[in-house]
Amino acid sequence: MHRPTLLLAAASLSLASLHAAPHTLKFNFEQAKLYPGTTREITVHVPDAPAPDKGYPVMVFQDGVQYGAPGVFDKLIAEKKLPPIVGVFITPGRIPAPDKNSLDRFNRSYEYDNISDTYARFVAEEVLPEVALRAKVKLSDNPDDRGLGGQSSGGICAYNAAFQRPDLFRRVFCGIGTFVNIRGGDSLPKLVRLQEAKPVRVFLVDGSADQNIYAGDWWMANQMMERALVFSGYEVRHDWGDGGHEGKHAGRVFPEAVQWLWEGWPAGLRANPENKSKAPVAALLGDSPWEKVGEGYGFTEGPAVAPDGGIFFSDIPASKIHHLGSDGKLSVFAENTNRANGLMFGPDGRLYACASGAKQVTAYTADGKASVVAEGIEGNDLAVSAKGDIYVTEPSAKKVWLVRKDGAKQVVDEGISRPNGVLFTPDQSQLIVADSAGVYLWIFTVKPDGTLANKQKYHYLHIRDGLTSSSADGMTVDTEGRLYVATSYGIQFLDQAGRVNGMFSTPNDKVSNLVFGGPERDILYATCGDMVFKRRLKAKGVNSFEAPVLPPKPRL
Repeated sequence: MHRPTLLLAAASLSLASLHAAPHTLKFNFEQAKLYPGTTREITVHVPDAPAPDKGYPVMVFQDGVQYGAPGVFDKLIAEKKLPPIVGVFITPGRIPAPDKNSLDRFNRSYEYDNISDTYARFVAEEVLPEVALRAKVKLSDNPDDRGLGGQSSGGICAYNAAFQRPDLFRRVFCGIGTFVNIRGGDSLPKLVRLQEAKPVRVFLVDGSADQNIYAGDWWMANQMMERALVFSGYEVRHDWGDGGHEGKHAGRVFPEAVQWLWEGWPAGLRANPENKSKAPVAALLGDSPWEKVGEGYGFTEGPAVAPDGGIFFSDIPASKIHHLGSDGKLSVFAENTNRANGLMFGPDGRLYACASGAKQVTAYTADGKASVVAEGIEGNDLAVSAKGDIYVTEPSAKKVWLVRKDGAKQVVDEGISRPNGVLFTPDQSQLIVADSAGVYLWIFTVKPDGTLANKQKYHYLHIRDGLTSSSADGMTVDTEGRLYVATSYGIQFLDQAGRVNGMFSTPNDKVSNLVFGGPERDILYATCGDMVFKRRLKAKGVNSFEAPVLPPKPRL
């Protein structure tokens, strides 16, 4: 059995005398809003130690009291090996049966195995405020002061809550975690490899005799999770043994594990410490953070890069187009745009727009004067080739249009559920169309006459738990052939073979469209609801109004 060597350091505490009397209390909680109708027992253990100024650190456990945690905490706190942690132990919810001839509804799998952020919100928004009120203690709301623990489904619940909401919880003890095919839990190792590393520290426990049933192999699944966490640069330790699906092993290592989880406190945890991540998303993003460009708009869309690297974007409800100059100054470029949506420059230097409110495609000259290019198209987004051909998506009619330089128009595709974003590959030999109502992006060969052929569902996107579609919207592409797609799961980037290589989110977790801009075309601009953000990437964008670019062949 492998057991890691743990460095045990006493935390440096700055304490205020807020509460120094140890006590344990139990109460039933029946006021849940996120899990309406449920009842559950909650046990709270307050240590024999005063609280820090910002409030007690807290560790939350699923399935009630486990691992002898209250006694372990008391001993280690007295020895100055742990901060003064309040233990909160929650049983899974039940909805009581209406009569003696009926069964209760048992919510354990529903609450614990789901990979949404609902349970994290339930604990943070509903349980912890009630605990503070009933126990008469102040609890810290700093995520570095909050941990979770659990066994089996309670284990995956503990990890998932921190993974989904690292702004709420960051320290995880997971025994025999259910990272298998129950409510999508087997997707978590995959998502760990694709997403930016979170500032989360994890201790995993499992044994080779763990169960192997219809849902999967727990032993193998926990090893896959550990390998994914290491791959993506997380702070992770494990203790593997030969036990089965039980809690004895986790109980033995818990005292050591919990010390490591809180080692270094009150210093905060960092994402990808020591830059160990091997994930493509880490190499692409580097250390540059998101920066806010502007805010207070109705709904931003259609970012387009000008030849000088400046950015134009639309505010659809306000019928305005805004300009972010190369000097960083914002100004209004055009008003009364008929709810202009998608924007893109053409080889003639004009800014083309989908004026959806008037069912027109319009073009703007440098002084902001508009002219009508085509009518009768309720366009959403558009792409303009170096030859001047314009491709326009019309979601309401399930059509993709080709508008030629002389204004002649024709339908070149029909039948995509909701065609949205549209973009050329860097060499302009293929056209990609996003289906906001589906899982795939569609790809076409662009024929010499501008029509489309070889239609194929090609790029596979990931879907956030609880949704049935990707909500794929605007797209952009770089010189390596990577495709960046705005989705409900954040920004997903794919290789030329149609595979998602990584995903990352904007600060407000919203994104509708993307474009590379700046003098070097290495700044990614994202329209995000009422805001616009930018982030420098280790990549350079390609503009379809310029000469085609041949990217390297994909690694297959």
